[in-house]
Amino acid sequence: MRSFTAIQRFDHTVSYLCLSHRFSAATAKVARVISHSGDGPLYAGIGLAAWWLDGAFGLWLLCTGIVAFAIELPIYWVLKRSFRRARPSQLPAFITPSDLYSMPSGHTAAAFLMASLISTFYPPLATVAFIWAGLIGLSRVLLGVHFVSDILVGAVLGLLCTALAQNITDDLYWMAAST
Repeated sequence: MRSFTAIQRFDHTVSYLCLSHRFSAATAKVARVISHSGDGPLYAGIGLAAWWLDGAFGLWLLCTGIVAFAIELPIYWVLKRSFRRARPSQLPAFITPSDLYSMPSGHTAAAFLMASLISTFYPPLATVAFIWAGLIGLSRVLLGVHFVSDILVGAVLGLLCTALAQNITDDLYWMAAST
């Protein structure tokens, strides 16, 4: 219990530091654009583009992504309903979140899931993918709808679900390739 209180103090301190300054309209606009890039449609577009541009290898990425999201989404909802952690409320929020609870960050989980997929299938894009995922997480804090620990838990969730999905689809891919 003591460690959870320490995490809450840390989260509130970081949120206060991020949001206590005068948040410029330009910064808010950039944070919104970055945050919205993690809403979901881009992920489907990346998967379909990989399939279209890279044939069977791209289809493997698409299938792995579908499996990863099929694993991640139910876990995300169970965690969200289990933690029932209120979103930051003492400081301004610059967007209206889709639900009441903050832990874990779904945007961050999805972004790190996708960044992990991209880095596995297309390693030269790894740096860009993880910077983008990190910016999505940061944007959620700057917009006042998540705490830092929500972002960290979301990132870990996305990475773990991708690793599990890759184990599943790797076996299927190599079995299909050998026939």
